[in-house]
Amino acid sequence: MLNKITSLFLLSLLVFPGLASGSILAEYDLVITNGRIIDGTGNPWFYGSVAIRDGRIAAIGRVDPKNAREVIDAGGQIVAPGFIDVHAHTENIYDQPMAENFIRMGVTTLITGNCGGSHTDVGEFLGRIKEKPLAINISTLIGHNSVRSRVMGLDNRAPTADEQRQMNELVDRAMREGAVGFATGLIYVPGTYSETDEVIELAKAASKHGGVYASHIRDEGTEVVAAIKEAINIGEKADMPVQISHFKISAKSGWGKSPMTLGLVRDARSRGLNVTVDQYAYPASSTSLDARMPNWAIAGGREEGKKRLADPETRAKIKADMKKGMAERGFDDYSFAYVATYRANSEYNGKNIAEITKMARNSTELDEQIEQIFTMYENGGAQMVYQVMSEEDVGIIMKEPFTMIASDSGVREFGVGVPHPRGYGNNARVLGRYVRELKIVALEDAIRKMTSLPANVFGFRDRGQIREGFVADIVIFDEKAVSDRATFAAPHQYAEGFSSVIVSGRRVFDGNKMTGSMSGQAIYGPGYRK
Repeated sequence: MLNKITSLFLLSLLVFPGLASGSILAEYDLVITNGRIIDGTGNPWFYGSVAIRDGRIAAIGRVDPKNAREVIDAGGQIVAPGFIDVHAHTENIYDQPMAENFIRMGVTTLITGNCGGSHTDVGEFLGRIKEKPLAINISTLIGHNSVRSRVMGLDNRAPTADEQRQMNELVDRAMREGAVGFATGLIYVPGTYSETDEVIELAKAASKHGGVYASHIRDEGTEVVAAIKEAINIGEKADMPVQISHFKISAKSGWGKSPMTLGLVRDARSRGLNVTVDQYAYPASSTSLDARMPNWAIAGGREEGKKRLADPETRAKIKADMKKGMAERGFDDYSFAYVATYRANSEYNGKNIAEITKMARNSTELDEQIEQIFTMYENGGAQMVYQVMSEEDVGIIMKEPFTMIASDSGVREFGVGVPHPRGYGNNARVLGRYVRELKIVALEDAIRKMTSLPANVFGFRDRGQIREGFVADIVIFDEKAVSDRATFAAPHQYAEGFSSVIVSGRRVFDGNKMTGSMSGQAIYGPGYRK
């Protein structure tokens, strides 16, 4: 009998070698202790620990850290779900797989494909993560402009019946390959040439797979009311949720009217329509220089636009339309328009059009500023930052319970150009400026806007909360120290106050540096079919 017991003990040492040293096998991969847990739902924080096993949250509350392979002592800091950025432009994510500018401000999941621009081969885009791992989770919409360009080019016309069918099929296929919804950019070529009925038909193709309609609406300035109503109408006709992108008023003449525009969303929600918005925490937008020109003038692409500018009569008409638009929006000149990146002359980066015109033409007259824009357009265009919004409107929009936080940014190459600072500081700015300093929103609600709200809107059923069984995307930060360092003049500065960022249960940022862990996952939409 004794020999049998001895044999069983020796066998157990072979199977469980940790017993020989008096230890036991670790029950958890990681335990976060001494944290003030904000679970993402909007509930108040509570003290506790979070245990992680196999990339998911295994236990919350009182957890013995002795049962973990790795322990992080949060030291009383905030432990929250990783932030979900619902409006990113990261089609090139595999070129910069660390996504450090996002990770270092607490973002663990990106939704790309916004403003109508996306990869049309969604399956290939999401599947690439198997060969080229990422430090961040990635999800995508299917973009209207990309679909339209593939079928119709940049033509300014309505689609034929066959072209509409082809576009519908592309959207349907993208949804089955994992897209989370259908996105439009109705101020951009070629989406701006579409009528509402075309968009409704394409939205229906996404709706039948449970997708969201995310829209950079047709106008965010003087015609913003009609544009919001169009977006809501499209969602209602297609029977799907509506997400209005980077909600704002980008005309000086309309500043202070955000209570009215938000009222349109509230009215829709009161009728039972699922309408939400997102915003970035800055009074400036960023898009291309081309957006300053009338859409009809750049139809067909840059070469066609250059031909129009070469005709004196057409050039004069373009200039007249630009002056009219400026006056309607309440601006006297283009001093609100700053160059982020101009490949033809990097000396222009960081300067506004009035300053550049003075440099290049020794004048600041409006006619000369427009001529300078024409020259820059002809030389390939530029990425711009536009100081066109009011700080007051930003705060009013942020208070709304249906507002989410989004950067509208891409993955940044550190030190290149003078991009919008939102790509480095957006989430940190919300927590530091709008929560701690201005007290516009409570900390718990700000985190809800970055976590469970976007997870619910986009159908991420096991993310966005500190909850047992959910994927362990977690951020730890000091609420008293978190801040954005990036400015418009010096944007290449990482956010501060984040001590750990965990993606799928693995620490990708340790408070000082990226760890090299590439634990990001592709997140597929509800219509996904393997």
